[in-house]
Amino acid sequence: MTDPIADYLTRIRNAYLAGKKVVEIPSSKMKVAITEILCEKGYILSYKVVEGTPYNTIKIALKYHPQTKMAAIKKIQRVSTPGLRVYADVENMPRVLNGLGIAILSTSKGIVTDKEAKNMNVGGEVICYVY
Repeated sequence: MTDPIADYLTRIRNAYLAGKKVVEIPSSKMKVAITEILCEKGYILSYKVVEGTPYNTIKIALKYHPQTKMAAIKKIQRVSTPGLRVYADVENMPRVLNGLGIAILSTSKGIVTDKEAKNMNVGGEVICYVY
């Protein structure tokens, strides 16, 4: 697998499209940090890192609207790829849906959202957009 983050985002996207309640994804420190941000911002219900023999996994409980059964995430899109890295400084921080969505960045201070990076006055690699 050449791009594990793209695989992570695709598994979440496919689980939402299939109407699944839970999705299991192989774990890494970066994936856990991204999942933590998605949980804090209310895009997923909860998550749990499961220790396994061959490898650890992340179990993610997906979030849907109670009445309409619409997914909490409308779109989750990979921005920076291994072949084309996309970086943003503080002045050129991306705004997703004019501030309604979030951009997740990898900075020197860790994995943060676009608003947190702007408050910390740091730039970094744009990992994905979520709305």
